[in-house]
Amino acid sequence: MNGVSALPDALDDALEESLGRFPVPELTRNVSALIRQYREGFDRSVPALGSEAAVAAYAGYRMPATCSAVAAALRQVALLAPGFAPRTHADVGGGTGSAVWAANAVWPGLTDVTVLEQSASAIAFGRRLAARSPAAAVREARWRQTVLDRGTAAPAADLVTMSYVLGELSPAVRDDVVRSLALESARHAGMLVIIEPGTPAGYAGIAAARRLLAGAGLHIVAPCPHDGECPIREGQDWCHFAVRLNRSALHRRVKDGTLSFEDEKFSYVAASARPWPRAESRVVRHPLKRKGLVTLRLCTTGDGLADHPVSKRQGEVYREARDVVWGDAWPPPAV
Repeated sequence: MNGVSALPDALDDALEESLGRFPVPELTRNVSALIRQYREGFDRSVPALGSEAAVAAYAGYRMPATCSAVAAALRQVALLAPGFAPRTHADVGGGTGSAVWAANAVWPGLTDVTVLEQSASAIAFGRRLAARSPAAAVREARWRQTVLDRGTAAPAADLVTMSYVLGELSPAVRDDVVRSLALESARHAGMLVIIEPGTPAGYAGIAAARRLLAGAGLHIVAPCPHDGECPIREGQDWCHFAVRLNRSALHRRVKDGTLSFEDEKFSYVAASARPWPRAESRVVRHPLKRKGLVTLRLCTTGDGLADHPVSKRQGEVYREARDVVWGDAWPPPAV
C-alpha cells in the first residue's frame, strides 16, 4: 500500500471549515474523551457521538485516518477486480461519512449512495461535509438514522461497506449484523468490505466476520488468497496493514501531535457472492531487503504463512520484489 495518503481536497477544506467553528481547547478535550473510550471500551448506554462538539472532535481526530484506511482497502479490491464497477453504495454505521468519500475516490462512477447511522449529530455533520463534495453521489447521499441490531439489513447495493463499527456493537448482535449483510450481499452479488482497527481486537472481529461470510457461501476477495481458515494462530500474531497519511495543521493541534504524518493500522476483509480474481499470495509484513535479496513474508493459498526469498539473479521478478510493500498482492496483479 504505497505512498502517503491524502484526503480529497474538498473533504480537507470542509473539515477545516467545520472544525474551525469550535475552539481548539474544546475539540482537544473531546478528543481526549474519545481516546479514553477507545482504550477502555465504549459505554454502549451513552451515545459516543451525542453532541455537536463530540462529533466535530471525532471528525478531526478519526476521519482522516478512517477515510485513508477505507480507501487503501478498497483500492486493493479494485486492483484485483478491475471489472468491478459499482454504481450503488450502502455504508453501514457510516459516522460522518468517511467511507462515502473513500469509495467515491476509488470508484468515481458511483451514482447512488445510502448511509445508515445511529447518531443524529453525526448525520448532520456528515451531510454538511458532503455538501462540499464535487461528486453528485456524495452530495446527494441519503442519510438514514438507524440503530444497528439483529434486524438491520443494508439496502440493496453493488458495494456495501462497514468500517470501524464491529468494535462498537455489543457481542450479542455483532454476528447477526454481519450475517444480515452477508445475506444481502449474496442476494445481489455485490461486494461487502468490512474494515476495523489494526489491533489484535480489531483483527479478531475481522477474523470472526470472515468465518461467517465464508460460511454463508461468499467468496473471500481480499486480502486473503483463499477461503480457508486463516493460518495465523490466535494470540501469536494478527493480520493487519498500514497506510500513512498527512496531517493538516489543525489536525495536529486537535490531536496534540507534532509529526506531519501518522500511520493508521487496519484489518479488513472483502467478500462477494461471485468469485472475483484474488491475489496468489499477500505480503503480510514489511519486506526484508538486503543487498541482492528481498524476503517476502507471504500468506499463501497452499503453504499458509511462508517466507519467500527473491534474489537479484531473478531479474524482473527481483525488481518487482524491490517495489512491493506490506499489504500488496504477490506477484503484483497485471494492470
